Amino acid sequence: MASTRQANSDFASRLATSKDSVRPTLISDRVYELLRQAIVEGDLAPNERVVESEIARRLGVSQAPVREAVKQLAREGLLVHVPRRGNFVVEISTEHAEYARQVREPLERLAAQLAAGHVTDDQLRELEELVEQMHQAVAMNDVGRFRDIDIAFHTRVSQIAGNPFLTRMWEVLEPSLRALRAIADPLFDGDWHAMADEHGRLVSLLRDGDPAKAAEAFADHSAGRSPVPDRRARRKSKPSSR
Repeated sequence: MASTRQANSDFASRLATSKDSVRPTLISDRVYELLRQAIVEGDLAPNERVVESEIARRLGVSQAPVREAVKQLAREGLLVHVPRRGNFVVEISTEHAEYARQVREPLERLAAQLAAGHVTDDQLRELEELVEQMHQAVAMNDVGRFRDIDIAFHTRVSQIAGNPFLTRMWEVLEPSLRALRAIADPLFDGDWHAMADEHGRLVSLLRDGDPAKAAEAFADHSAGRSPVPDRRARRKSKPSSR
């Protein structure tokens, strides 16, 4: 309970010190960044209620940009709206997310292995277009859209594989991957353009037609062994100052 009060105090302090930087613009993007950072760093704890009117009051802005920021965070899966109660920070089971990734990895490996053997030029162009849409989503700072496109990319690869049972298994697993952030994690703290480029590399491997190399790359990608660095991992590895 004491840690929750401390987190609330830290978040209130952040809002107070950010007030002047938000007032001149009055745009939801800045409010979104503040709220997202608070969730990433734990100032807003899982299951904590996010009160739009209170945030707007502390920042000295109207509720409209706060409401837009909250909607965007909900689309990304970081907040959940509970009818008649409000918006809350989503709590994710790390253990369950890891279980989901363990199931995803062999499915992705098999999908890439099969797809690399017979992918067509038209299908490659489809995947390349999805990669370009990822870059567009990053340019618009729309992580929710990036997630949707990322999931569509991997769904399409499972379809290109040509095994209807594999496609059916992916369709069963996909909602859990999305809910548990085990695919296109919205808390990823790195270069989102580089993450889009990583998907472009996966397309290139499918084009090369080497099933073994494509399978290994997709497996690494799905298991979180991507070459794109995530600053969260670096922070976790730092020794505590206590």
